[in-house]
Amino acid sequence: MPHLLSAWSLEINAPVPARPLRQATEVQPHQHRQLAVCQPLNYSDWQRTDAAQICTEAGGGACTALVGACLCNANVVAVTSQRPGLAHRRSGRHRRFGLSLSITAWRATIRPARFITARPHPVPSHWSASGLDYQTQHAPATENLSGTNIAPLLLFQKTIEIYSVELNGTKDINQSDQGDDKFKFKGMKNKDSEPIKSQEKEELKKELDLDDHRLSNTELEQKYGTNIIQGLSSIRATELLARDGPNALTPPKQTPEIIKFLKQMVGGFSILLWIGAILCWIAYVIQYVNNTASLDSVYLGAILILVVILTGIFAYYQEAKSTNIMASFSKMIPQQALVIRDSEKKTIPAEQLVVGDIVEIKGGDQIPADIRLVFSQGCKVDNSSLTGESEPQARSTEFTHENPLETKNIGFYSTTCLEGTATGIVINTGDRTIIGRIASLASGVGSEKTPIAIEIEHFVHIVAGVAVSIGVIFFIIAVCMKYYVLDAIIFLISIIVANVPEGLLATVTVTLSLTAKRMAKKNCLVKNLEAVETLGSTSIICSDKTGTLTQNRMTVAHLWFDNQIFVADTSENQTKQAFDQSSGTWASLSKIITLCNRAEFRPGQESVPIMKRAVVGDASETALLKFSEVVLGDVMEIRKRNRKVAEIPFNSTNKFQLSIHETEDPNDKRFLMVMKGAPERILEKCSTIMINGQEQPLDKRSADAFHTAYMELGGLGERVLGFCHLYLPADEFPQTYPFDVDTINFPTSNLCFVGLLSMIDPPRSTVPDAVTKCRSAGIKVIMVTGDHPITAKAIAKSVGIISANNETVEDIAKRCGIAVEQVNKREAKAAVVTGMELKDMTPEQLDELLTNYQEIVFARTSPQQKLIIVEGCQRQDAVVAVTGDGVNDSPALKKADIGIAMGIAGSDAAKNAADMVLLDDNFASIVTGVEEGRLIFDNLKKTIAYTLTKNIAELCPFLLYIISGIPLPIGTITILFIDLGTDIIPSIALAYEKAESDIMNRKPRHKKKDRLVNQQLAVYSYLHIGLMQALGGFLVYFTVYAQEGFWPTSLINLRVAWEADDINDLEDSYGQEWTRYQRKYLEFTGYTAFFVAIMVQQIADLIIRKTRRNSIFQQGLFRNKVIWVGIASQIIVALILSYGLGSVTALSFTMLRVQYWFVAVPHAILIWVYDEIRKLFIRLYPGSWWDKNMYY
Repeated sequence: MPHLLSAWSLEINAPVPARPLRQATEVQPHQHRQLAVCQPLNYSDWQRTDAAQICTEAGGGACTALVGACLCNANVVAVTSQRPGLAHRRSGRHRRFGLSLSITAWRATIRPARFITARPHPVPSHWSASGLDYQTQHAPATENLSGTNIAPLLLFQKTIEIYSVELNGTKDINQSDQGDDKFKFKGMKNKDSEPIKSQEKEELKKELDLDDHRLSNTELEQKYGTNIIQGLSSIRATELLARDGPNALTPPKQTPEIIKFLKQMVGGFSILLWIGAILCWIAYVIQYVNNTASLDSVYLGAILILVVILTGIFAYYQEAKSTNIMASFSKMIPQQALVIRDSEKKTIPAEQLVVGDIVEIKGGDQIPADIRLVFSQGCKVDNSSLTGESEPQARSTEFTHENPLETKNIGFYSTTCLEGTATGIVINTGDRTIIGRIASLASGVGSEKTPIAIEIEHFVHIVAGVAVSIGVIFFIIAVCMKYYVLDAIIFLISIIVANVPEGLLATVTVTLSLTAKRMAKKNCLVKNLEAVETLGSTSIICSDKTGTLTQNRMTVAHLWFDNQIFVADTSENQTKQAFDQSSGTWASLSKIITLCNRAEFRPGQESVPIMKRAVVGDASETALLKFSEVVLGDVMEIRKRNRKVAEIPFNSTNKFQLSIHETEDPNDKRFLMVMKGAPERILEKCSTIMINGQEQPLDKRSADAFHTAYMELGGLGERVLGFCHLYLPADEFPQTYPFDVDTINFPTSNLCFVGLLSMIDPPRSTVPDAVTKCRSAGIKVIMVTGDHPITAKAIAKSVGIISANNETVEDIAKRCGIAVEQVNKREAKAAVVTGMELKDMTPEQLDELLTNYQEIVFARTSPQQKLIIVEGCQRQDAVVAVTGDGVNDSPALKKADIGIAMGIAGSDAAKNAADMVLLDDNFASIVTGVEEGRLIFDNLKKTIAYTLTKNIAELCPFLLYIISGIPLPIGTITILFIDLGTDIIPSIALAYEKAESDIMNRKPRHKKKDRLVNQQLAVYSYLHIGLMQALGGFLVYFTVYAQEGFWPTSLINLRVAWEADDINDLEDSYGQEWTRYQRKYLEFTGYTAFFVAIMVQQIADLIIRKTRRNSIFQQGLFRNKVIWVGIASQIIVALILSYGLGSVTALSFTMLRVQYWFVAVPHAILIWVYDEIRKLFIRLYPGSWWDKNMYY
């Protein structure tokens, strides 16, 4: 029987509403044992079959159903709990894989159990069992009592005592087993054991499965074992806290800092330099064994390692600026909570909350857990960080929507209660809350390699392949030409080292850093250096609406009075209000707007611009207050002159706000009652309407005009409010009248309707132009928001995400007067998709949607759906940028190729999940970032082309040295001074090169086709310019030797005699004898001359790399002054090496004659002329052979 338990666990499901996950009964091991089985788990998603069938499949001989129990044989009997169970806190330390038999009273199913855990504990006293004796015999454990063989069920190689059984969910499933908890599988393979992490991610991506918002208060009390009046008992709360753990977010595993540092040391180019250094030291060892050792190889290896370490430290420092995502979530967690326990109100740390606790909240509090409201009075919450809705959301006890994220009777962990009070039952704590799921999803989303990282990896493969291939070829040639094998190995090592672009690692890192600093000046803060280029590769931008495309503040957009719609100024300062303010109706409407408003400016802000002043009040009333202040002047002074005597605040039941005021006219003793609220509710209370300052009966014509205006403004996605007033007769309501808002001893009907006002979070003024530029650059802009689809569509049209002439399916249906289902979807050029529609889509349908529509708006999306949208875009091979500011955006920001958070309105969670932060919250800054990203890719391409060119000039000397036997034209140390000395600053200077004119008119580069290093670049750099440089170098080399007496023909096959230590009378072409020392000095002079020749030609190479298509005269020779600094640095370094180190013949340099500096100048001019001809033909014949093969 213990064997059977190790493979199976039994769950009993009662027909009462089930709790998801509960603790199992625990039994102690002894010879005659009692088996206790846990109370119901959540089986709402399980497909059930008959219990009898299940028992048969399970191998049960006699199967009997009892009160929620299944008897597979006489020795297994069910038990029930006398206490309701709640969710078990999962542990990663005791895990088993197995199957779970889940049984209801009449129906059951088999499903894989996620985890089964065992641990010794005493039996709790509140558990009861009946007839649960079973024998633990030493008989074969593979037979049950009916004799049926259950050997296939024994999944484990070893069996342990089973003390208690727990079933865990899918969270934290990536934690590893330890010690005796590790089981090896045999026989049946458990499919769940392989893609565990993937399963967890997919589970988190599913929409929240919650039905608490549908339950009555009584059902909630039964489900959670609590009492709304008395709360939980302290003992029960302690038990639940011990079982579920604290109400806190579980921090993810952290990568140790040393690992992060080491990754910088071995990634990308670094591995090439490590290999080069190791090969240098191997070469030294080989030479040492042969008694020909030179410290040059040791120096070279040390310098290469130094380059890796210094560059790695720099890159690590840049990356270390990023902060932990989970740290930002922890800042959002409330510290204290007011609960009812043992019939008493207590303030406890929020992390001690458990499911079933009764919690009270008030205005200003953060909600300490996910709660189901059982009482609410005027409660409004700020859900913007979760849903993207900028408007405060009313909370009540009403079940208003099937979606738990949109219903009004759920309050979410970490959101803020703005006003009112509420009481709720805790339904989820810690990781199981909405914010916990988002945090887990954001932390669990793996970051993909950036495009530039992929390109660098691709480049490393190319360079390594070329280096090894050429080295091996040279090695074979050397061996065939009867060189010693050890000498051939030295050649091999030298050639590989010569091929490694030692300075490129530092150049790329510094170039990315410089670009990041330049972008910071343009309000783009780059956290991940590689993200700089990623933005330039972007082909799809998934943008949040609130705070990114819009100003993140409600603003008065339209007014309707005197049967006309007037447009208000929605710009940042609202100083250009051009509507008619001479009407008497406007005078009445403006007074209502000013008085029927509880919002106030914080004191001491007189010098602050109106639109930037801090306000106490919700978003709508703030908009009305600032609008009134701009149009009418000092609002607080107006309110003083019209003192408030009574008020009924807005609530979700009344849907209106009412206040009664004294009038500022000393001759008018009447009270003025003003009211605002939902337009239809306000109209119901009115019997007259004001037109041109005069009251008129509210007839059908006026009502129709009202409805027409209301629908038009609502169709724009704006929030519409109605306004009315009533002057109370002085004889019925004298100055001393005691107004009572509880009994409402004043009239609230037969009022005079004055007008409508609509508000919206308006788009930023710079966004439409930015969207247009994105289109020109071939970038698709998709809006992804949690806001209402009508509002989202209106903003999308106003900023150009949906073009003015493009229609959605709904637009076509409305225009043609037909049902939406009858419209041919292919006729629509744009699409507005809601979260509910997206929920029912398969991945294939989403792919089809993203492919067929260029203009798309996703509205009412959840955080999980935002992540799914990003993944859908990435399946199109697109490089996806995601913008967002809320907690709800953090998973998508993390998953995107580049996440862009808002710096001002953005939450800490969003900023930490992102790769880049827009300091001004302006979408237009993204366009600047795209241009900078494309520019850095162009400039990196130019830098690599510049760097690779000299490799051929550095390799050819070794080739001739081996094949023709001439004295070595250039040494490895000299090559190192080219790569790390003269070429570093010029390479970095190319990062300052301005963009070519067509940079924002190109399509985004395809990440699999448009490579950083392509065939055209390699061929042009190596075989065109590289060979020209090699010829120039040999021209100088042979000139130096000829000047000293060695004609080129006399150098062939001279290598052996030249390097012989015992020959001190080697004759030149004129019969002069040369000692070993003299020959070595001449050899070093050749090194220096070859070095100078490459440097001179690299100056020409640097200038031609300023452009890839345009003439350098179009680009401007002197626009990038840093390049001239780089050229000056090349010359200065060469002078120092030749006349500084050369004066003492150090590191193989000598003092070079002045005339040798100019020998390679004709080749430099040839390089420049050749490249200008290439660019000319590319421009003259676009799409021709020249364009396809000569443009890199």
